[in-house]
Amino acid sequence: MENWSVTTTDHNGKEALGGGMSKRQMPQQQITNFIDVKSVDEYLSKVERLGGKVVVPKTYVPGMGYYVVCLDTENNSFGIF
Repeated sequence: MENWSVTTTDHNGKEALGGGMSKRQMPQQQITNFIDVKSVDEYLSKVERLGGKVVVPKTYVPGMGYYVVCLDTENNSFGIF
């Protein structure tokens, strides 16, 4: 899968926001924003407790960590990483 890292710097040249972009795997694929968290397990528990649903279970990315894709209570998708 094609994946590009994105990094930004603030006006002082210090590292700021970062992320990545991947090519769509199919035409109907929606954009999913990922949120960096300290613990996927902790935040997954919060998502479920607040009424969210898991649509992609906890998945390991070698050398990077784990991610989960969820739906909020209004069926908007988002990921935690």
